[in-house]
Amino acid sequence: MIIEATGIEKSFGPLKVLRGVDFSVDKGEVVAIMGASGAGKSTLLQILGTLSTPDSGELVIDGTAVLRLGSRELADFRCRRIGFVFQAHHLLPEFSALENVMIPALIGGKSEKEARRRALDLLETVGLRERTTHRPSELSGGEQQRVAIARALMNAPAILFADEPSGNLDSRTKEEIHRLFFDLRDRLGQTEVIVTHDPALAAMCDRTVRMKDGLFEKSV
Repeated sequence: MIIEATGIEKSFGPLKVLRGVDFSVDKGEVVAIMGASGAGKSTLLQILGTLSTPDSGELVIDGTAVLRLGSRELADFRCRRIGFVFQAHHLLPEFSALENVMIPALIGGKSEKEARRRALDLLETVGLRERTTHRPSELSGGEQQRVAIARALMNAPAILFADEPSGNLDSRTKEEIHRLFFDLRDRLGQTEVIVTHDPALAAMCDRTVRMKDGLFEKSV
């Protein structure tokens, strides 16, 4: 297992959002998490991605008990082993596509030469080799999301987490982004956990789990 979460609980004040969630994912698996708004999907994804800390429970990612790490160790682990793709692209507008993709590697201590080479390879992988010098304002929504996906892959993460990654896209572009996630799995062996409301995307995944009232509706 590349993700093993056990007994994950999380409350915000009196509201209990997660009620003892158990969740596991195999290496190379693509898993969709579905459920109504407020079911706890995004909260769980943030905890799995180490962006948020549960009130209780255990979480092992790629062999590391991440909840036992100090803040600096956790930040380093997140930079090296976890990639994120959100509904909003969160690209820096003043930088080119290439520069946006390079940022995680530079933060991680890679040389500019090494980061540039890796970023060019990834932009080619996501079909944007000819758009490397364009800034986000010069790219379509689908192209911006491809840049965001390339950026998420920059440090070769063990797991790619995506939260409604095609929620802002038109139907044709949405299908292209959906196919890209599975191309990445096939080409790179990428493990992916995707929160989505889109039944077409969920149907493409190896497994779909559904949340309701802070728990999965069936065993996962």
